[in-house]
Amino acid sequence: MSDATAPRIIAIANQKGGVGKTTTAINLGAALAETGQKTLIIDLDPQGNASTGLGIAASDREISTYDLLIEQTSISEVVRETGTAGLWIAPATTDLSSADIELGSTEKRSHLLHSALRTADMAGLGFTFVLIDCPPSLSLLTVNAMVAAHSVLVPLQSEFFALEGLSQLMLTVREVRQSANPDLRIEGVVMTMFDRRNNLSRAVEVDARETLGEMVFDTIVPRNVRLSEAPSFAVPVMEYDETSTGSVAYRALAQEMVERYEAVTT
Repeated sequence: MSDATAPRIIAIANQKGGVGKTTTAINLGAALAETGQKTLIIDLDPQGNASTGLGIAASDREISTYDLLIEQTSISEVVRETGTAGLWIAPATTDLSSADIELGSTEKRSHLLHSALRTADMAGLGFTFVLIDCPPSLSLLTVNAMVAAHSVLVPLQSEFFALEGLSQLMLTVREVRQSANPDLRIEGVVMTMFDRRNNLSRAVEVDARETLGEMVFDTIVPRNVRLSEAPSFAVPVMEYDETSTGSVAYRALAQEMVERYEAVTT
């Protein structure tokens, strides 16, 4: 696949659960699609929350990312349109929970997703961005995502010990860079679940920016009731309440992402 037709592949990863990883995948994906960027979300979490949050019922996932990895089903057979214009998803099922064991003896088991996303079949789909929603662990699935990706986006919850949890993730990124994907980089860190009324949130933000510098996105995703409610209606927050602070934040994050992408490609 040539650079001209290759999408920007971003793994959204944090080994901690409950940090806004799937929320970021869904709503950043929708915000990118809203700007005219054809976007694919690859649900690599056995819980399948990104799939559910975009309206793909568990009973309607006959072909999933499990088939993409284990059965080497072509990507065009796995992906499907969501109800959001320009946003597609490769759904997940609980079958993925056994993937680590099933792939244990497979040669090049860390490169399966990389291979699946670098085919003529993939190029023909015409995506600009691919967002991989990783499971909340540094498992073989997450390693597959990092080997396949150009970069890693890290949602960082604005809470005590948030930065300490980054060290293991950074170590994994470094190991993948040394062993399988030398071009992998950190796309950035996005502060999530931020409460401006809370001194701790502000302190964590200051600490993150002092420690990580420009790696931290300008955009901050606030705690927002609408963000929490939207998945139960199986739509991104922009469709649930387009004026909410969550919608504003993910649109701003998408704009930052597009500007970074254009800077890399021009």
